[in-house]
Amino acid sequence: MQFDNVTFQGPAIAEPALLAILPDEYRQLLTQLNGFIAFAGGLHLRGLCDDPDWHSLQKVWTGDLALAKLYPNLTEQDIPFGQDCVGDQFILRDEVVHRLWAETGEIESLGCGFNEFLTYAAVDPVGYLSLQPLLQFQHEGGNLQPGKLLSVYPPFCTKEAADGVSLRAISALERISFLADFAAQIRA
Repeated sequence: MQFDNVTFQGPAIAEPALLAILPDEYRQLLTQLNGFIAFAGGLHLRGLCDDPDWHSLQKVWTGDLALAKLYPNLTEQDIPFGQDCVGDQFILRDEVVHRLWAETGEIESLGCGFNEFLTYAAVDPVGYLSLQPLLQFQHEGGNLQPGKLLSVYPPFCTKEAADGVSLRAISALERISFLADFAAQIRA
């Protein structure tokens, strides 16, 4: 499978014990390529590493930024294997890919397995991954660097966003933390 505009490839696997418990399709990909960023920042597939920390599956699965601790709709068995350019998360739940809409915490099944997800993303990245914000950012002269996500203001889930949004690149881990806090405020 070929992905366009790959801007980052993960380092050597640093967490072999974690590799052993991953679903087969994800594990097979990581043994060939320990995660990557494709589509000029549109899709980040996490790897098993300590550094860079923004690429670490462990950090957002079982570590100090574990998404299951931040979003009540997730469980510890959900594997947050990837994210899009604005920080919406892709989760493997019982070998089916789900999308966590990070602003609200809502989860949507994409009705496909890991390899199917990658195929759909490769065929139509803009449509399937909802990369319109990335296209806007690029049109405005931006270039999304590895380790960064797009901060969206006002958030897409607000009525004010209908009038347009401003985008800027920020630390991926900062964006994930902000989105989790924002979703918690919505739930409150």
